[in-house]
Amino acid sequence: MRFEAKTLDEAYIKASETLNVSVADITKKAKIIQHPSKGFFGLFSKPAIIEIEDIQKDIEDLIPEIEEGLKRLFSKSCFNVDIFEVKKWDDETVFIKIDGEDAALLIGKEGYRYNALNHMMYNWINQKYGYKVRLEIAKFLETQTEMLKKFLVPFIEKVKVKGYGKTKPFDGILAYLALEILREAFPEKYVALRERNGEKYVIIGDRHDNSSNSDA
Repeated sequence: MRFEAKTLDEAYIKASETLNVSVADITKKAKIIQHPSKGFFGLFSKPAIIEIEDIQKDIEDLIPEIEEGLKRLFSKSCFNVDIFEVKKWDDETVFIKIDGEDAALLIGKEGYRYNALNHMMYNWINQKYGYKVRLEIAKFLETQTEMLKKFLVPFIEKVKVKGYGKTKPFDGILAYLALEILREAFPEKYVALRERNGEKYVIIGDRHDNSSNSDA
């Protein structure tokens, strides 16, 4: 991404504001494409041009900013939630935990509110910082994971026998939880999330045959 300004300092500041990272980080990453020049009697002047490759703030550096954003968001809501935990889940994912007196109300019937909030959180974090989100509300994610592990036991046994398989469609976050569980169960196989007609499901096959859509 290129940034242009009258001076290098102004170009660094412009890049910093656009990418939401410090000027110090910008100066380390920036490649100067063109130094500014005043020209001759004001003619043929040239602006400063810098180029920035993909740059992200480390998750650890984002934690206070995300926590503050969560507090501002829920301070304007009618839900009484007062526990916000933000930490690094892995190199690509921010873990967010929300809890409190009304936390269960954020889940909704069959998790519909959770799915909506998870989608909102993902859009916020991914678009602004470039990271994925793992959202936990009142142990909802933990409970769903344990339930799904038990549900997938017969499917896993079938795959062990046949060598391939396709799950039933899953709604919302369940599809991604199923993907995690099955990748852990079959690290040597190709395990991927597919979507067809608005329905998400997981397929498993040999790594050399990653187009498999066979039913288990």
